[in-house]
Amino acid sequence: MAGKPDFEKIGSSVLGGELTFKECEVLSSIMSVRELKTGERLVDESGTEHTLFVLVEGKLKVVSEAEGQQQHVYTMKVGEVAGTRAFVDRSPRKATLEAEGATVVVYTLEPNAFESLLKTHPGIVYKVMRSIFRITHSNLLRMNQEKDQLSNYINKTGGRY
Repeated sequence: MAGKPDFEKIGSSVLGGELTFKECEVLSSIMSVRELKTGERLVDESGTEHTLFVLVEGKLKVVSEAEGQQQHVYTMKVGEVAGTRAFVDRSPRKATLEAEGATVVVYTLEPNAFESLLKTHPGIVYKVMRSIFRITHSNLLRMNQEKDQLSNYINKTGGRY
């Protein structure tokens, strides 16, 4: 599968939700493909690369270090995107991404390549940035819900425990 990204898979991801097929073709032309084996790391926590990742096949485990131990935080599914914060503000990674399962395929997008679309395809840049905002907002909502559920469990409020 290595080689050129499939624009239809980009269109069915959360990143490409607003894009037309033609816009997905343009975006796919500046993206690359990474294939990973079970346990292989895509990026490490505190890494300085700023790549955006679109998971198109398999699962990625999101792992973060807490109190000196690696903790499994989340399992990404096909169509989800990782690395939005590092991609936008070019800050270090906050988690490790690790392949889970026999075949994991990820499409990658580099900030400089994406920014090259500003002059030629500003509409694509706008739509992708809207998607990145929605992804970030959705992740924040999910984390807040998990925090509330944990707080309710600890304090024995808001449900049966």
